[in-house]
Amino acid sequence: MVSFKTEQEIFWSGEFGDEYISRNHSIEWLASNTALFSTILAKTNQLSSIIEFGANIGINLNAIKTLFPTIQLSAIEINQTSAAELQKLEYVEVFNTSILEFEPNKQWDMSLIKGVLIHINPEWLDKVYERLYQSSQRYICICEYYNPTPVSIPYRGHNDKLFKRDFAGELLDKFSDLVLVDYGFAYHRDNNFKQDDATWFLLEKR
Repeated sequence: MVSFKTEQEIFWSGEFGDEYISRNHSIEWLASNTALFSTILAKTNQLSSIIEFGANIGINLNAIKTLFPTIQLSAIEINQTSAAELQKLEYVEVFNTSILEFEPNKQWDMSLIKGVLIHINPEWLDKVYERLYQSSQRYICICEYYNPTPVSIPYRGHNDKLFKRDFAGELLDKFSDLVLVDYGFAYHRDNNFKQDDATWFLLEKR
């Protein structure tokens, strides 16, 4: 039974989260994510396992599996419909729970979060940062909307469901052994591999 602490968790675990599946399930998204992760993961070394926070139905993990066929993949997903789709991917270990409730019992080479921090209640971001850090043996990858200062903007007609800020900067400030490896921007008008104006950051424990 998934436990909820915030209205944002309730929002994504229910009907809106179910509708999100159909909006983001396409071969075009898979191609775009494969191109994106080929750039990001080329900056890593000896990567053998990844856990994704908020994996939805596995579009990111499918892309990564294409690039690293033998990699061990795990996923945290709050929405039961999405988690059921994830469980059909035999190569993914699935935790159907809230990120805020997740307690890692091991570490992965990389913890990954893409398009999820922007939907976390800001009061609980510190806990998510701690979970990302605790779950990672070496790398943390985040890919989110960036803003130098925290702002809340309407999301598909809903308030308090999308928050932009400098997530990577806050992680670097919070954990002194993290360093920035690389970063980049993915544009919604890219000629071949469109993304949703997301900025990615690859961090490493040193």
